[in-house]
Amino acid sequence: MKIAPFIRAIEVYNKEISNDKVKHLLVHTGQHYDDRMSRLFFESLNIPQADINLNIGSGSHAEQVGHTMMALEKVLLQEKPDWVVVVGDVNATLAASVTAKKLWIKVCHIEAGLRSGDQTMPEEINRLVTDRLADLLLTPDTLSSENLRKEGVPEKNIKFVGNIMIDTLEANRKKAQQLSIDNIISENIIPNQSLRPSVSSSLSLKSGYALMTLHRPSNVDDKRIFEPIIRFLLDEVTEDLPLIWPIHPRSQKQLQAFGLWEEALRHHNLILLHPLGYHEMLRLNMDATIMLTDSGGLQEECTVLGTPCLTLRWNTERPITLREHGGASVLVGNNIDRIRSEYRYTLQQERKAYRPELWDGHAAERCLLSILEYGK
Repeated sequence: MKIAPFIRAIEVYNKEISNDKVKHLLVHTGQHYDDRMSRLFFESLNIPQADINLNIGSGSHAEQVGHTMMALEKVLLQEKPDWVVVVGDVNATLAASVTAKKLWIKVCHIEAGLRSGDQTMPEEINRLVTDRLADLLLTPDTLSSENLRKEGVPEKNIKFVGNIMIDTLEANRKKAQQLSIDNIISENIIPNQSLRPSVSSSLSLKSGYALMTLHRPSNVDDKRIFEPIIRFLLDEVTEDLPLIWPIHPRSQKQLQAFGLWEEALRHHNLILLHPLGYHEMLRLNMDATIMLTDSGGLQEECTVLGTPCLTLRWNTERPITLREHGGASVLVGNNIDRIRSEYRYTLQQERKAYRPELWDGHAAERCLLSILEYGK
């Protein structure tokens, strides 16, 4: 979702703006190794097939980082690029940054400066190390730019470009709006569910529905945490609204391990879906009454769309999305009393869209120009 608009910006630049062509190679590390999820996003966002696929796959954090560094080093030695551009905060981001800098290749980090302040999150370590190494740090919001200044990053290395995720949202909003919610559900529903006959039709969903994603280990790996969340969803949320849950493979595996899967399948007001493509998820978000999520990207989408959002985390690297900064999200962690209280309060609130500065759909263009103008 972050690479797609950047590649489009390069294509437009090469075709319409300059005779000095920008050559780029797309390297897919294969870290997101669930084939259905990976393939869905490449196809739906028209991301070109990767020029190079490292096929790293699963493994511990150390295994993923180590294998990526070994494989990518060979690529960089052969291709000798001027820049390595990394996005986000995954293990591949860290691995590529370290490998490139050891070979004296300049590093640009798109989505730099995000901080949760929680170093127990692997992503926070990835962000801190990548930003310490990067030559050019492209920030999505002014709070992120200020984080970097406080850490001593020279001003010349920081460029506030806006949020590249919103480029993807704006480029795909119209296509998503044209999708049928009925079709999204019927084409992606997990079989053998005991739904009420009307619950999965758009007619019954017009009065509102809750939408959820949940996958972080801190929420789903410990039965003492995960089961109370499931109980709250099944016993309370679904009494108010149908709940649509495109379920991550990790969450499904844990439901099965904890003996909760069959109960979820039998629930009359819970709609379990396979992982969705970008457009399908965006369409559901557009009309949702409330979002419950532990995803960073969905916090951002909810802010621009105005979907009230309960973020099931104790902290966020995207504070610009929180209500106190004008956004749509509130942190509830995984404490059921807090989740319940904010859920009840949020149901009473009206949708209110908010667009932070430079979240205008043109961040990728500014990213590319920042790279091309670096050092001038």
